[in-house]
Amino acid sequence: VQLQASGGGLVQAGGSLRLSCAASGRTFSSYGMGWFRQAPGKEREFVAAISGSGGSTYIADSVKGRFSISRDNAKNTEYLQMNSLKPEDTAVYYCAASYGSAYRRPSDFTSWGQGTQVTVSS
Repeated sequence: VQLQASGGGLVQAGGSLRLSCAASGRTFSSYGMGWFRQAPGKEREFVAAISGSGGSTYIADSVKGRFSISRDNAKNTEYLQMNSLKPEDTAVYYCAASYGSAYRRPSDFTSWGQGTQVTVSS
């Protein structure tokens, strides 16, 4: 599957952004989707994930209560809604697809999008 992330940009602290990840192929609902982020000099960090049906979601503690993940299987697209953004949320955000049932580690995901930059100014 090929993934295309979009929606990043520059936003002030406290603002919101919605990231999108469009997937190719006709079996989008058969795999889990996730979002990771990577800040300069840091390791790639899990942000959120959602099962193929959308019935289960997983959110990292660092963004819980501010970020939410969703998907529209009819549109082959997943979303990351980011509210109350903080400067420490600044990173490149990557979407990813998993063909298994684990969604926490980068190694759980087999396909990756190109990343979209999110910059939060203070």
